[in-house]
Parts: sequence; C-alpha cells; structure tokens
Amino acid sequence: MKLALTCFSCLLLSSPAFTQEVPHFTADIGGGFTTPLGTTGSNLNTGWNIQGGVGYNFSAYFGTKVQAEFDDLGISSGALSSLGYPGGDVHVLSATVDPIVHLTPKHPVDLYVIGGGGLYHVYQEFTQPTVIPVTGYNPFFGFYTAGVPGSQVLASYSVNKPGWNGGVGFSFGAPHGHGRFFAEARYDHVYMTHSHMDFLPVSFGFRW
Repeated sequence: MKLALTCFSCLLLSSPAFTQEVPHFTADIGGGFTTPLGTTGSNLNTGWNIQGGVGYNFSAYFGTKVQAEFDDLGISSGALSSLGYPGGDVHVLSATVDPIVHLTPKHPVDLYVIGGGGLYHVYQEFTQPTVIPVTGYNPFFGFYTAGVPGSQVLASYSVNKPGWNGGVGFSFGAPHGHGRFFAEARYDHVYMTHSHMDFLPVSFGFRW
C-alpha cells in the first residue's frame, strides 16, 4: 500500500502541471492612450504613451519590474489662451520600480495589481507655427528652396520630480511559459514644485 501511494505521489508531482515552472525573467513592451485627471485634466489634453520594462518573478504570485515610460500630452486651448501661447505640449519620461502581484497566475486570464514609484522627468514647451526652409532638387529647375510647415519653440522648461503609480491589469495566453498579451491602467501622481500632476495611462502590449 505504501509503495502504491509513493508511486502515485511521484507520478502526480512529475506531471506537466507541477513540473512547469514560472519563468523568472520577464520583459514587456506596450503603448496606448493617456488621460490627464483633476487639475491636470483642466490644463492638458488626452495624449499617448509608450512603455517597456524588465522584471523578475520570485514566484507565480509575486514579482517586480523596472519600467520606463514616455507620455505625450498636449496643452489645452484654454490654458494656452490664458498664457498667451499658440501651441504647446508636455512630455513625461519616467523610470520606476514596480512590484506586481498576480491574483490568478495559473489561469488563462491572469488578473494582477501593480504599483511603485520612481523618478519623473517633466518637459513642457510652448510653440508657434512656422515655416522651415528646405533645399530640394528638380531635374529641370535644379536646386531650389521650399518651405514646409513646422513648429518653433518659444519657451521650454524641464524638471525631475518623484512620483508613484498604482493600478490593475490582466494578461491572457498560456497559463505557463512566455508570451502573453496584456492590458493595464495605472494612476500616476507626480509631485511638482507648486502642484502635482495626475494622469491615467491605459496600455496594451505583449509580455514575455
């Protein structure tokens, strides 16, 4: 009887469901849209984002990742009118360390929560339309100068500030191994000198 139980236990533990291990190293890339919130939403327009990161899974349920993200947000017409500029935008480049907790790691759809903090580089610029001269060539007329539409930077400002983020997401694909598509939304809060920035990037991508 003991021999039979021992054989059954060995067989059970050696089955694919138990021998498949969670990959320790992971990487992802994605992008989507970014919505400004609160006072930030009164001054900035919805923009776009692109992100990428690498991480380490300590177990099927817990890991951490280092992520870089770029968010591009236009300045609203109301804010530009009050400031006296015809155009402008705000870029946010962030580098954060983000623990991640997987709630259903062994299912085809893995729900997870993620959040952390780090450094945010905020760059804002005010612009006006201009014409940029370029040199062209035509076989009959030869070299000539033409003008193409462009933007001239009138004023700019950049600063590095701390911040944090937190959100939820889900990935789907094989419950074990590499290769899962994901979708996630995270709230970002950046501590500025006299105020704060709040925005919500929603990203879609692929995780290895």
